[in-house]
Amino acid sequence: MVMELKNKRVLVVGLGKSGLSAARFLKSKGAKVTVSDARPATVIAELPTLLDEGISVEAGSHGLLTFRRQDLIVVSPGVPADVPELKQVRAMGMRIIGELELGASFLEGEVVAITGSNGKTTTTTLVGEILKASGRLTLVGGNIGTPVTEMVAESIKLSGHDGQTADPSASPQDDKSKNTAQDDKFKGVWSVLEVSSFQLETVETFKPKIALVLNITPDHLDRHGSFEAYAAAKTRITEFQTADDFLVLNAEDVNTQLVAAKTKAQIYWFSPKRQIKQGAFVHGESILFTAREGGKPEPVMPVAEIPLAGAHNVENVLAAVCAARLAGVDAKTIRTAVRSFKAVEHRLEFVRELGGVRYFNDSKATNVDATVKAVESFAGGIHLILGGKDKDSNYAVMGQLLRERVKTVITIGSAAEKIERELAGVVKIEAAETMQRAVALAHEQASAGDTVLLAPACASFDQFENYEHRGRVFKELVMALR
Repeated sequence: MVMELKNKRVLVVGLGKSGLSAARFLKSKGAKVTVSDARPATVIAELPTLLDEGISVEAGSHGLLTFRRQDLIVVSPGVPADVPELKQVRAMGMRIIGELELGASFLEGEVVAITGSNGKTTTTTLVGEILKASGRLTLVGGNIGTPVTEMVAESIKLSGHDGQTADPSASPQDDKSKNTAQDDKFKGVWSVLEVSSFQLETVETFKPKIALVLNITPDHLDRHGSFEAYAAAKTRITEFQTADDFLVLNAEDVNTQLVAAKTKAQIYWFSPKRQIKQGAFVHGESILFTAREGGKPEPVMPVAEIPLAGAHNVENVLAAVCAARLAGVDAKTIRTAVRSFKAVEHRLEFVRELGGVRYFNDSKATNVDATVKAVESFAGGIHLILGGKDKDSNYAVMGQLLRERVKTVITIGSAAEKIERELAGVVKIEAAETMQRAVALAHEQASAGDTVLLAPACASFDQFENYEHRGRVFKELVMALR
């Protein structure tokens, strides 16, 4: 249900990308908007523009009185739920939501929402490309690229046009009597959203037509406090789904399997290891999809045609196949779109080859499990750059894998000492402190046939603005090598 915002007093906490988008969106809906950011006014570049737009700004600290005077509070994903002012007004019964909840309530059309500890950006982008290739009116955003509140205007604009109607034979439903309903379902706008645990913490009604949970492994424990709390936040993606909706789950991830007990949606599974009664799986050298339990599996594409490195990307493609088939896209279109898909920037991205050494940028590997998947994508001879801001991670669990495949670990950032301590005696370790020194060391030590891999297992905020900034710096340094 669309919120009534006109003349409401609304506070936006945090002036990151989504916070700025939310503030401007609220203003466009007639709300009386204030923004609050703990950073000093001198570093908020957008402050003069916001004031010109009629948005009040509180900078340098959060004032409890400011929080208490509102009808609604919208929290940016980067703002922890335990900020003292938020805790106090929450105890008073104040309504607190996130930018995802705000924007999604105004989106036109259907929503595909994708979460997981790893792989969600690649899968979100891939699902978007498949839907676009099918002729559907498609928007992609959320935790990547475009904030949800920024997508609303375009979704409303596009909703004035009919999307391409899918061929009923392409639908995963076999009952011919449902063809008309299926045709209607495929019209209109599709918004494909990457959603994070931070965003899902504050949902109240968010109900995607198709939800995907790719995997749940330890991450952001410094923010959530425990793995159980983190997993519970991920599970909220399906909390408000009904029997008319779909939930796609990883059949090989134990923590993801547990989500199945907490949904009312129709469950579809994906697995690279065994046949699935309802969902996508690998059989022999091919990917197949079964539309319903007891149905006949249909071939989608050969595994060899997936252009992305790593076994984890096979899982990402399987998840995308489920989402696309549930949205009514035929197998031929899926195969064509996957074959032409290029790796997303900063996700196991090939940078260059120099002197027989290949350089890969996986700056998005911000947790241990992501780094494990990156290392597993190569047979050996790896010079691995690790480090950044620690997220209460356990690096020792990588020990055996690094012993088998990594020649040198090169550490950077504030987590370096902890990484060196937990991996001592496992592998050769070089302390570099900075990215510039790390790339230079890797270049000196690598020989033809080796791989230099940036897969830090940490957040980037100790030395960089974000993981994209870290990845760009790495690529610039690699391209400057001679």
